[in-house]
This record gives sequence, C-alpha cells and structure tokens, in this order.
Amino acid sequence: MAPPTLDAVLTGLAQDGATGSLRVGKEGTVYYVRGRVSYVECAATPGVEELLGASGRISANGMRHARQEAGAGGDGGALLVERGVLSRGELEFSMLSATLDAAFFLLTSRTVRTRFRESDAHWLGVHWFFDVPGLLRECARRRARLERAWPSAELDARPVTPLRRIPGTHALLTRLQWELLLSADSTATPVELARRLGRPAYSTLLAVRELAAAGLVVTGETAALPKRTPKQPTPSPTPSPTPPSPPPGEPGRSTSELPQVNGDATDVNLLLRLRDALEAL
Repeated sequence: MAPPTLDAVLTGLAQDGATGSLRVGKEGTVYYVRGRVSYVECAATPGVEELLGASGRISANGMRHARQEAGAGGDGGALLVERGVLSRGELEFSMLSATLDAAFFLLTSRTVRTRFRESDAHWLGVHWFFDVPGLLRECARRRARLERAWPSAELDARPVTPLRRIPGTHALLTRLQWELLLSADSTATPVELARRLGRPAYSTLLAVRELAAAGLVVTGETAALPKRTPKQPTPSPTPSPTPPSPPPGEPGRSTSELPQVNGDATDVNLLLRLRDALEAL
C-alpha cells in the first residue's frame, strides 16, 4: 500500500480538528489550531523572524529576547505589539506572507515522513488562520502564475545571472526586480537571494521568471546561443592619387582640349562669332 501524500495527511488532520505541529522530515513544520493551519515553516524559505528582521522593525537580538520572554506556549507576537515594536497589522501580514511562502515550497516536497506533536505551538502565537483546502488552492494558483510568467522550472534552482545588455531600448522594472538585478552575482539562486534581501522566496522566484520572460537574465536559451564576436571592419581600398594635370603650355597637354569658358568678354565674343558662323552655313 502506497504511503499517504502530504496533502492527504494535512487534510486528515484538518478533519480531525487537530491542534499541534506536524513535522515534515527536516523540511518544515505545519502548525494546527483546532483543525486549521496557523503557521507554516519551511527550511527553504525565510521565516517570519527573518522577514521582520529584514524590515528593520526588530533586530535579531531583540527577536531572541522576545522569544525567551514569551516562553513555551506563550504569545510572543502579542508581546511585540504591546511594546510597540510592531503594529497588529504588521504582525498579521508577516505571518500571512511567511505561511503562504513556506506552504508553497513545503507542499512540493516528496517527503512523506511526518510526525505530529499534540498541543505544540509556534512561539509568536496564533495571529492568522488558514483552512487546508483554501491553502492548497492558493498553492495551486501560485504554481499556475509561475507557469504563466515563464513555463519552465530551469531557473528555480539555478544561480541568477543578469544579461549585460537589455534586448530593447528600455525596461520597466518593479522594486523587487531592480533589487534582484543589483544583487544577482551569478552564484546565488532565487531562494538564496530571497534570504539575502529578506524577501519572500515565492515573490523572488516569480520576479526571476518575469525577468527571464523580459529577456533580462540568462536562461537555458540565451546560454546556448553562440557568443557573437565583433566583426572587424574591412579596410576600404586607398584610392590611388591622381597625377596633377600639367599646366598649360607644358609638354604632354592634349591639344584637343576645348578652351574653358570663364565669363570674360573675350570668351563671350568668341561664342557669338561661332553662333553667327553656324547660322550662315
């Protein structure tokens, strides 16, 4: 009999109204409160602590002190709000963003080794709820959006390398896309860049795929193109110098050359005499 999928395990705990944490191998943890998901952690994505630290609202040292003070089963998030470190909205938004980010990557895991711990809770407390079917639908919607942006997973785990030249005359970038192009060093993957910038991993991955669609980062297609070597300019043939015409009266001057008309009275009289002679014929 095949082991149950992770989706099936999550759905079963929701139907049972479970409260506690589901450990998914070494890849992440899903927290439940009465059958609903309150928070998700994933080893591949920045957690809520990292997102809050990157925003500048609280330092890593301040986060550690808040966690120690909250203790097991405490509500560290409420403690931060009471002290004015965060607003209630900032805390809820950070929990929402980190949960959706982690769930997207965790639910693509092939690991089926799970372990459930009753009554276990995250130290920040419960500040958002997700029903399991809705969470699964959101993950499917995000996967579809990635496919629309760039229908290939080739860039998801590959270092991001910006192209040195844009394909057109200008490019319109979002703030995150601009940050990625400045931070990309051809060694960091999208998820690593997300940690470096303190950004959600999914948003970073989507931005990288959009940059690929705009032709601003190296993809498998652009990497396979032969490098163009600048064409050396072909030297134009040097015209041979024209020998100067000898002055009048010098040897070598053709006697068949007609006299040049320069507008003098003598020339005009000559033309008139020629005209009269032709008319008399």
